[in-house]
Amino acid sequence: MKKSLAMALAAATLASAGAWAVNAADLPTYKETYREPDARGGVKIGYLDCNIAGGAGYVLGSAKEVQCVFRSTVGAEASDHYAGAIRKLGVDVGFTTRSRLIWAVIAPTAGYHKGALSGIYQGATAEATLGAGVGANILIGGTAGAIHLQTVSVTGQLGLNVAATGTSMTLTSVN
Repeated sequence: MKKSLAMALAAATLASAGAWAVNAADLPTYKETYREPDARGGVKIGYLDCNIAGGAGYVLGSAKEVQCVFRSTVGAEASDHYAGAIRKLGVDVGFTTRSRLIWAVIAPTAGYHKGALSGIYQGATAEATLGAGVGANILIGGTAGAIHLQTVSVTGQLGLNVAATGTSMTLTSVN
């Protein structure tokens, strides 16, 4: 009986060791590189740097020209230029001499094609400026494609302004 118990214990040990070896053979042997995730499961592929023309807010809104450049953080892709306008409707009182807006650009993979950020982005903006000021934008939209701008962006600006508005931004590729 002692021999059968010893044999059963040895067989169980060998079986569990064999099962562990089979599972170990299926483990991946590569190490994944870090990718900066987005809430939608995308990858940060670059950023959109926008210069916004100065102008005045007319209590119920404003419209300003925008010049943007997409700069890739993936590979050595050339920059991509965009022109457009930002329109605000709501409380927008004061003036700004210039503004700068920077957005992270997100894609489901590390690919990008020229003009991919053209489109209309809509949402809301809140700004406060006394000399130098900041604003926050929550805009979604763009093309029907998968590449999009990070939903929340920050604006730096010079002037005297207070705004809480519904906002739309239109971008068109100028390459």
